Amino acid sequence: MSITRNNHFVPQWYQRRFFVGISNTLYYLDLFPPGFTRSDGTTGTVPGLRNRPTSTMFCQEDLYSTFFETQINDEIERKLFGGIDTRGATAIRAFTEVDETGWHANFETLFQYVDIQKLRTPKGLDWLRRHYPELSQNELMLEMQGIQFMNCTIWTSGVREIVSAEKSPVKFIVSDHPVTIYNHALPPGSTSCKYPMDPDIALKASQTIFPLGPDHCLILTNLEYAKDPATNPLENRTFARNYRPTMVSTIDFIRSRELAGQQVTEINFVLKARAKKNIAAGQKEWLYPERTVQKSWGDLRHTLLPPEGALYRFGGEMYASYDSGYVHYQDEFGRTDKSRPYLQKKLPASPLRGRDACGCGSGLQFETCCKPKAEHLRPSWCEVSIRERNLMLFRGLSRLLDLDSSDWADVRRNLTDEKIATAYGMYASLWPLDTDLLALLPKPDGRFRSVFTGSLHPQHLPEFAVGSALYFGEVLVQHPFIHPETLAQKYRPTEHPTLYRGEFLKAMMAFMTLMPLVEAGVVNLFPDPCDFDFHLRDQMMRMARARASASDYDLADDTRMEEMFREEHKRVMLSLSDERLKKQIERAAPEEGAAALDEIAPYFDLMREDDPLVILQKEPSPSEGSGQFHPYKMAPNFELAMYLAQATGSQILTDSKHRWREIGDAMNRRFIGTAPALPGLVSELQASPLAFPAWWGNVQSLHHQQPFVGFRDAMRSAFNYTKNLKSGSERPNFENQLAARVAHHRNLAIAAIDKNEVAHSLGAVRSVMRVGGIQDNTVNRLLLMSGSKHHLPNVPMATFIDRPRPNAQMAMP
Repeated sequence: MSITRNNHFVPQWYQRRFFVGISNTLYYLDLFPPGFTRSDGTTGTVPGLRNRPTSTMFCQEDLYSTFFETQINDEIERKLFGGIDTRGATAIRAFTEVDETGWHANFETLFQYVDIQKLRTPKGLDWLRRHYPELSQNELMLEMQGIQFMNCTIWTSGVREIVSAEKSPVKFIVSDHPVTIYNHALPPGSTSCKYPMDPDIALKASQTIFPLGPDHCLILTNLEYAKDPATNPLENRTFARNYRPTMVSTIDFIRSRELAGQQVTEINFVLKARAKKNIAAGQKEWLYPERTVQKSWGDLRHTLLPPEGALYRFGGEMYASYDSGYVHYQDEFGRTDKSRPYLQKKLPASPLRGRDACGCGSGLQFETCCKPKAEHLRPSWCEVSIRERNLMLFRGLSRLLDLDSSDWADVRRNLTDEKIATAYGMYASLWPLDTDLLALLPKPDGRFRSVFTGSLHPQHLPEFAVGSALYFGEVLVQHPFIHPETLAQKYRPTEHPTLYRGEFLKAMMAFMTLMPLVEAGVVNLFPDPCDFDFHLRDQMMRMARARASASDYDLADDTRMEEMFREEHKRVMLSLSDERLKKQIERAAPEEGAAALDEIAPYFDLMREDDPLVILQKEPSPSEGSGQFHPYKMAPNFELAMYLAQATGSQILTDSKHRWREIGDAMNRRFIGTAPALPGLVSELQASPLAFPAWWGNVQSLHHQQPFVGFRDAMRSAFNYTKNLKSGSERPNFENQLAARVAHHRNLAIAAIDKNEVAHSLGAVRSVMRVGGIQDNTVNRLLLMSGSKHHLPNVPMATFIDRPRPNAQMAMP
C-alpha cells in the first residue's frame, strides 16, 4: 500500500467548490514569491500568479506524516482527515442550500469541520507549536488531535450568519488559512497578530469568516458585539469557556443578506490579509481586493456585522424540561446559574490613587499591587476576588457556628446537620459553577509565589504549609471545602449532611488555620479549578490514570501519611457510640472481657474531647445511615499543580514524597531542559533545614522582618533567573551571589525564630531548577483548552519540604 506524503491542508474537494463555469483550475497568487539570481548577477522574482490544478496547490510534503524510526505513517491523512473531509463536504453542501432538515442533521459536523480546518493548515500548526516549548512532529500530531473542537462551543453560541454573493459580480476567494478571524481593533500589523497569531475568538469583537464556496460565506459573531458594536472589542465575551455543554437552535441562521460586489471584495481583503502565503480564486481579478478597498481596517466591520433586525433569533433565556422532572436553564451566554449581583463589582468611578485599596480585592494598596502590572496581568476588578469570597465565607460561618463566643469543643457539641448543610450551601453560593477562576487567579506578573500541593489535613498544614509563606512568597493553597454541586445528589453535603460530620470538622479546622493568612494576603485559598470546568476535570483524570498505570508508588512509604491514617482510624472509632465502640474493641481483643471494657469506657469521652477533630454529636442509629464520608485530600494533583503554577507564574511547593517523585518523572519524560540550573543555590538550600512556625500569628509577626524579606527576595531572583535562563547564558558570579544571599538570610531567619522562642518544625528543603524548567505537554494542552492566554511555558522551579532524617548530617547555623 502506497504512503500518502503530499498532504493537502486545504482539501481538493473544498478548492474545487471555487471553480467558475467549466474551468477545472484556479488562479493561485503567491503573496511572497521567491527570488532568484540570473547568470549575469541580476535578481528577479518568480511570477506570483499561476493557474494550476488543485492537486498541486495548498499542499505540503509530510505535513501530517508521523515517523517511527525509518517507517513513515500516513494514518492521520487517511483515517483522521479522510473521515473529517467526507463528513465536512456533506455539511458544507447542506448549508449552501435552504433545507433546514439538512442544517439540523449537519450542524455539529459543520462546526467540527471548521474547527479542524482552522488548525490543520501550516499557519494553524505553527500557532499550536507556539504554545509549547518544543514539539517533535509526532508530538505535534498528537496535540493537534488532543485539542480538536476547542472553538465549537463559542462559535455555536454566537450569532450565525450565511451571506450570499450569488448576485455579485465578485465571488469569494479561498486562502491557505481559510478560517479567518477578524477583529476591528487588531489589524494585521498589531503585536498580538504577528504570525502565526490571530485575534482570539473569545474577544468580544472577534468574528470568524469561512467561505463555503464562491457564493456563500459563513460569518460568526459574538452576541454581545452584535448587539452593541461599541462594546470594548478586546474584552473577553461573557462566559468564554471552551468544551462546555450548551443548548442552541440548529436551524437559526441569518440568511437575508445579498452582498454587493464591493462588500464581497472587502471580505476578500480580510481573507487575504490573514493568509500565510497563498490565496486562490476562480478569476484572477478577485485576488487583488486592495486595488478597490479604500476603507480602514476598523471600518471593514460595518460589512461584517449581522443585521440588527435579525438578532431576535439569538440570545435570551432557555428552559428545557425532562421526563425525570429536571429543568435545564441557561442564559444567553450559556451559563446555567442565575446572575449573582453580590459577586459583581463596579469599576472605580475615577482612577485609583497609590494608597487606595486595590481594585482586585487583594487588600493591598494599589501602588504595591496592580499599579505596576500591565492591565492584562491583573486579576479581575469586576468580580468579588478570591480573598473577598473567603472573607465572606468566614464571616458567615462565624455567625453560623457562633465562633466569637464559643470554644471549639462547644462548636463540635452544638454542631447540627442543618448547620453543616447551611455551611456547604454558603460555599456553593460564593462559587457558582460558571465562575471564571482563571480571571480571578493571579497572573505571571513577576511576583514570587508558590502553588502548594500536598495533604490538606489540618494536622499537616501547620507543620510546613503555614510557615512556608515566610520563605516562598504568596502561597496558593487549594480550599479544603468540597463543592456540593459537583457531586451526585445522593452524596451532597447539602442533601445528606450526616455523612459529612467528620469531614466538615476537618475542612473547618483547616480553613480557620489558614484564614488569618488569607486575610493578610499571605495565602491565597482558591477553590478546585475542576469544580468550574468539567472538561478540565475529565481530561485531568484521564491523564492522571494514564500516568498512574505506569506508577509503582505506594503512599505507605510516607511516614506523615501513615501517622495521619492511624489518627483518622482512631477518630472513626471514637465517633461511634459507646456501645458500638465496645463491640469493636471486644471483637479486636476478646480476651480482655466485658468488665475491663466497662472500666475504660469513661475515658472514651475524655479522648473525644481532647481530639479537636472527633465528632461529638450523637451517632445516628444504623437505620438512619451511620456512615461517614472521609475523602483523602492531597491536592491539587500533579497535573493541576503544574497547570496552576504555569497559569499564575509560580513554583511548585510540596511536602509530599509522592508528589515529589511525580515532579521528578515529569523532568525525566522530557528531553529539553535537562541541564541543572543554579547548582550552588540548590546545594545551599539542602545544607541546613529551615524553621517553619506552626501558628499563623508568628508567621504574620515575622513576615515583614528583614531576614524573611531578604530570603524571599533571593528566591524570587532565583525563580526569575531560571525562568529566563538559556543554555550557555549562565552568569556564575550572579549565581554565587544568590547562594550567598540565601545562606545569609536563612541564618538570620533561624536566629530570629530562636530569639523570639517561636514554636516551629524543622524542614529539610530540596529544590530543583532546570534550564527549560519542568514541562509536560499534557499540562500545556490543558492550559490551551482552558483558554489561558498568559501563562508560563513551563515551571522554572519546584521545592520539597520534608522532615530531616534522624541521622542526616545537616549543618546548623
